[in-house]
Amino acid sequence: MAKGEAKARTSGTRAAPEPAFVQLLTPEGDRVEHPGYTVDFTDEEYRSLYHDLVVVRKLDAEATALQRQGELGIWASLLGQEAAQVGSGRALRAQDMAFPTYREHGVLYCRGIDPIMPLGLFRGVDQGGWDPNEFKFNMYTIVIGAQTLHATGYAMGITKDGKVGSDDGEAVIAYFGDGATSQGDVNEAFIWASVFNAPMVFFCQNNQYAISEPLERQTRVPLYHRASGFGFPGLRVDGNDVLACYAVTRKALDDARHGQGPSLIEAYTYRMGAHTTSDDPTRYRIASEVEAWQAKDPIKRLRAFLEKQGVAKADYFDAIDEEARVAAVELRERVLSMPDPDPMTLFDHVYPNGSPELDQQKEQFARYLASFEGSGH
Repeated sequence: MAKGEAKARTSGTRAAPEPAFVQLLTPEGDRVEHPGYTVDFTDEEYRSLYHDLVVVRKLDAEATALQRQGELGIWASLLGQEAAQVGSGRALRAQDMAFPTYREHGVLYCRGIDPIMPLGLFRGVDQGGWDPNEFKFNMYTIVIGAQTLHATGYAMGITKDGKVGSDDGEAVIAYFGDGATSQGDVNEAFIWASVFNAPMVFFCQNNQYAISEPLERQTRVPLYHRASGFGFPGLRVDGNDVLACYAVTRKALDDARHGQGPSLIEAYTYRMGAHTTSDDPTRYRIASEVEAWQAKDPIKRLRAFLEKQGVAKADYFDAIDEEARVAAVELRERVLSMPDPDPMTLFDHVYPNGSPELDQQKEQFARYLASFEGSGH
């Protein structure tokens, strides 16, 4: 069922109705039908989705708290975007490759990566070094939009390797935000993916603000319309509806793996917190807007659905909350016990076989460190 909604802007001149999006679960937790998309989950699978949403949010909140206490250098919270990430992350098949930004902690969790991994990166003790080939999840990308080019090149390689055109084919998904659509890298990725028919899904989490700039500063048309200008389909999905995000992403990935080329998904959601812990969102948005989106919370709506359907009861929800709490405590303890790295390890993973230039730099750095010995510094 497609649903339109109106939204007022603090920086806009008028409120305009938003275009329809794919929705399977209303904010009140009612299941609705859509002619093109559906899900067929067991009760256990519904409960598992709820589990992931709650745990991911709790771990994210713990990371934010750690940064506020000086234990992380910075953190980019996903608060409010859990459904978009868990829904799309669960839609990936084992052979599919994901290219994240620096905020896809929920997708990372769905790919089976230890949640401690990105915290090492933001604590500055390592480079967040999980194996992208093992987990089919590339490294976090800090440069805005750059991962879309990496993803498109990877997808073109899949095609050349003959891994497209069947149920067992591979597909690629690239995550980015609404602000990244203004970057040249993203538009170049659209061009290349289109003309080479790459097995790509571009997944835009439109959380309404590119740091402090509202959406109307990025575009005069809905973001998913951008796809038509590059020659591939685009659609908008309710980004706070985990069921719809799953259904839309699974179909887009399946179309890509069967050789139907790229597509663009705009997950219409909202960043409930700051862009990063260096940001103050109260400077550019009003409380009433945040409150309006709190009523569309992805976890509350799935819980309401589970309760209405009799799929889960109070003891289940209490158990999940406790599991999430314990996971957060364990995460904190592991972060605080991370050892500081030996400064010389900075050179260990630059090139697989080293280089003369790197060896020279390493020698110079070693002499620099040695100059402090006995100085009390």
